[in-house]
Amino acid sequence: MMLTGKARLAGVMGWPVSHSRSPRLHGHWLERYGIDGAYVPLAVRPERVCDAVRALPILGFSGCNLTVPHKELVLPALDRIDPLARRIGAVNTVVVAADGALEGSNTDAFGFIQSLREAAPGWSAAAGPAMIVGAGGAVRAIVVALQQAGVAEVRIANRTRARAETLAAEFGGVAVVDWVDRARALDGVGLLVNGTTQGMTGEPALDLDLTHLPASAIVADIVYVPLMTPLLAAAAARGNPIVDGLGMLLHQARPGFEKWFGVAPQVDADLRRFVLGLPG
Repeated sequence: MMLTGKARLAGVMGWPVSHSRSPRLHGHWLERYGIDGAYVPLAVRPERVCDAVRALPILGFSGCNLTVPHKELVLPALDRIDPLARRIGAVNTVVVAADGALEGSNTDAFGFIQSLREAAPGWSAAAGPAMIVGAGGAVRAIVVALQQAGVAEVRIANRTRARAETLAAEFGGVAVVDWVDRARALDGVGLLVNGTTQGMTGEPALDLDLTHLPASAIVADIVYVPLMTPLLAAAAARGNPIVDGLGMLLHQARPGFEKWFGVAPQVDADLRRFVLGLPG
């Protein structure tokens, strides 16, 4: 669509940012809904992210997304931060309000739970404890999402136990599992989540024996390149329902797009194929 002088602008800030699929994702929606607007990649060094975000109203931007390593660094630049983002300790979506104020939110928790419910509609928080591998920023959002959904116990296993303990100290209902006990801790869980980059293209596969995992447990991965990670392939081979990482990316983008461009976008098979670069 041809841009005019009234085009609405948004983008994604990261360092680096060239790998981000968000411009492709939002660009697809802009074209689909015939919106006069643009969503652009913004490569911003970590030490300049607060300056860059504060410039959004001056440049006429409606807002932006934030990706690694900016989600925590941006907090001092914001005028208002919603309670969920404060609890998670990170912001991935910024909206320029009507009064010019910068409002921060975190849609990663929303994206994860929506992806889970879409791909595994039979999942229930009452199915049993959730086991998460990893203790990084994405895991914080996933813990909050699961607790809000009603999961009574979340188990976390991380190579560096201290990181898991720090996270557990902030969120009640979180049990830390020693790395050597990670396989046995799968006993009785209703959901297993890989919250690390293990299994991503160029990274080693997640080292996790699934022998103790119940056959009914759902296995989810936040990695989406490749879409079928070694963990998901192993889970599928033994009959466990699986949830790939692309859904979280697509669903977390919905709230920001609606606020910036005024349309509630839909996630469907065409969008998934387009973002992955697959033929229609």
